[in-house]
Amino acid sequence: MKKPGNATKSPENTGHDIEWYYEEEQEEAQKALTREKRRKHSAGKHIAAPNPESTKAPGPESAARSMEESGSFPEQDGAAGQPASKKKEADRKTVLPSRGKRKKRGRESIVTGAILTVLFLLMTGYFLWFEAAGKQEILINPLNNRTSNMARNVMKGDIVSSDGVVLATTQNAPDGTEYRLYPFGELFVHTLGYEAMGGARLERSQKIRLLTTSAPFWMQIREELLNRKIKGDTLHVTLDYRLSAYAREQLAGRNGAIAVMEPATGRILAMVSSPDFDPNRVSQEWSSLVSEENTTGNLLNRASQGAYAPGSTFKLITLLEFIRENPDTWRDFSYTCSGAYSDGTYTINCHEGHAHGTVDAWSALSLSCNGAFITMGKTLDPVKWKALADDFGYNTGEQLELEYRKSRFSMDAGADDWDYIQNAIGQGTTLTTPLLNLMITSAVANGGVMMKPYLIEGYTSTDGRNVLQAVPEVLRTCCTKEEAALLTEFLTGVVRDGSGYLAASTFCQVAGKTGSAQFSSQAGRYHAWFCGFAPAENPEIAVCVLIEDGGSGGEVAAPVAGRIFDYYFSLKTAENPSM
Repeated sequence: MKKPGNATKSPENTGHDIEWYYEEEQEEAQKALTREKRRKHSAGKHIAAPNPESTKAPGPESAARSMEESGSFPEQDGAAGQPASKKKEADRKTVLPSRGKRKKRGRESIVTGAILTVLFLLMTGYFLWFEAAGKQEILINPLNNRTSNMARNVMKGDIVSSDGVVLATTQNAPDGTEYRLYPFGELFVHTLGYEAMGGARLERSQKIRLLTTSAPFWMQIREELLNRKIKGDTLHVTLDYRLSAYAREQLAGRNGAIAVMEPATGRILAMVSSPDFDPNRVSQEWSSLVSEENTTGNLLNRASQGAYAPGSTFKLITLLEFIRENPDTWRDFSYTCSGAYSDGTYTINCHEGHAHGTVDAWSALSLSCNGAFITMGKTLDPVKWKALADDFGYNTGEQLELEYRKSRFSMDAGADDWDYIQNAIGQGTTLTTPLLNLMITSAVANGGVMMKPYLIEGYTSTDGRNVLQAVPEVLRTCCTKEEAALLTEFLTGVVRDGSGYLAASTFCQVAGKTGSAQFSSQAGRYHAWFCGFAPAENPEIAVCVLIEDGGSGGEVAAPVAGRIFDYYFSLKTAENPSM
């Protein structure tokens, strides 16, 4: 009999036919449900109940055929198992956790990930700090056994000057113990330092490197077989022994500092500070060196750590800011000096009350007229003025090979008249080190580019091979090349026609600036300054001289610088007579 195409009863249909039709339709729906169940089960998902509108409770025959086709049979009640509804519920819970549990696990994952990220960042930060700053201090710490272990097999290397003179070496005492010897005593103590009492300066900062050997492997094996220590690498410094010794002679027992540098590279050729002490006797004299009764400051390297009012050497920065703020009119500047500046409230004398008459910008610098520079300074923008001083290294902490004190220049929008007056001439709260003054002078000599000063030239191995060589490094650009050339003209005039005439050299033209920095309310108490370079047209060296409580910079410091220029060029001429 033909199967009906719909469920409508007709004369041709019988009740049996209609019942058969519904059973067949329900059987097809059950098969479709079974296929959907298999598909979703294979994906590990729970199968939702079929739409009640599309299904009806199947008859016994269709249900049996459906279970036979799917291969699954319900669990029976009783001892053989649990009810099918409970089994399905258990299966559902096993297949997929509840939404609440999933949210909880998600939160736990986020928290765990955050903790791991923070720990990673902390470890990375510590590693970067250790590499950049902390490693050296940890390695050279006296409590660190690493250096002691290294010293069992390696004898600390020598320190040698740029002209080939041994400045520090390790010797054996009669009892077999080692000690550090400094053949020239006090001469290099403020640059090389000392080994005793934990060490200082290069002897401390370079300790690990000096206890490292780059000797060939066969040489290390040979020394070990002979039961001898192998010598560490040799440190070569930029210091010239002859120039350093001559500079120390020029201090002549006076407190102060002298430093000499190559403007184009930053190589420090000489650096001496007085008073000093003998590095060979540090252990014996330590208690007196650090005693509160000791007020001379022997341990202080005055060249890099001594802070002094720059006096008239600062007028160079005041002048440049005045030129920048008055690019079209600065050449028209004029001031009539009667020997003292007075604004009705404050009175400032020129050095020793000298009356300079009418001066322009050129003669104001060459004669170092206080009144003229106070007049310039009171017109300046304090923020721009300070920014220029910062460009030249004030208020900045340099990362140098030496202990270095930050210089200070304070000006802001709230500055009063006294601040302008004092800062314009390098007095008041303005402080600098001889090293920074040398760096500023060198920057002008080098076309406005300040090089990073350095002492370490490099290292050589025991068999004479170069294992490390320093490379000059630019620290900052202070001004334009054109501004530097203009300032060089001003500084040349100071030595040729003005207060720095005693710094003149018999070999070439010198450019520089004198300074007499008042540091006491007592009349006539000045620190004497001179900072300059030579030759003015093609600079090779820059010199800074500071004599504490020395008096006039032009009369005391300038001639010292002049003699150093002459000595340097005489050495150069002796080495190369054709020059």
